[in-house]
Amino acid sequence: MADNDSNKDASDYGFGVPVKKYPFFLKGLDHMDWGMKDRLSRIFNAKSGHTVMLAFDHGYIMGPTSGLERMDISMPPLIEYADCIMCTRGALRSIVPPTSNKPVSLRYSAGTTVLGELNDECILDIEDAIRVNASALAVMVAIGGKFEAKTIVNLTRTADLGNKYGIPTLGVTAVGKELARDARYLGLACRVCAENGATFVKTYYCEKDFARVAAACPVPIVIAGGKKLPENEALELAYKALQEGASGVDMGRNVFQAENPVAMIQAIRAVVHDKRTPKEALDLYRSLFQ
Repeated sequence: MADNDSNKDASDYGFGVPVKKYPFFLKGLDHMDWGMKDRLSRIFNAKSGHTVMLAFDHGYIMGPTSGLERMDISMPPLIEYADCIMCTRGALRSIVPPTSNKPVSLRYSAGTTVLGELNDECILDIEDAIRVNASALAVMVAIGGKFEAKTIVNLTRTADLGNKYGIPTLGVTAVGKELARDARYLGLACRVCAENGATFVKTYYCEKDFARVAAACPVPIVIAGGKKLPENEALELAYKALQEGASGVDMGRNVFQAENPVAMIQAIRAVVHDKRTPKEALDLYRSLFQ
């Protein structure tokens, strides 16, 4: 215990100086708890306000996708260039070095595969998410699909658990074969995710009126890369999405199926964080490829 006789009297109380406020840098999240903001600050770069997420959770429904046959070989060289990785708990424990020190958006829903009715899913155990130190819980939500209600329940339950333990929820909008990827649908899906508790949302980019989708979503949106595109088109996709209000990208196949994946993820970073144009980023990609 400190000796009261030898303590120096406190005198610098800053009378007349207003209490300093620290507004959070991500939209719609000023009122989140400290733990939420801490985890989000690891996922998103505070300087740019954006994120480059690396998705390699495809195997949980698709099996050994091209580029992910040997994840232990293909993924570790890419992880260092990602702001956040999105993967399953199996892949995390099997092939991600704990020393990589990257935040994890954990695939938190699981269920049917491409062989069955997609999105008839359940959520995992929150204790296991905590055990692997997840920075976000990613849940599929199938708005307009056969399992819409069930997947919304999964989202709301995940958001409740996330709020309890300070872990953000990522609502991942699923687009079925019968649903159009247009602004009307994506705007609905993103808004439903946000209003039901998603801390941020992963969705697709649409060429027309995506700015409306982003503006109407009260929390940050990250863009899914989707199917493999030519490198210049993938960079253009990222650039357009950011210009129209997205807060980052979560790309998988457009990185690990690229001719040079390590060069590709660095080119994407140049667009997302350094405000490079698609042409400048493509030039960077080609220079790194040599």
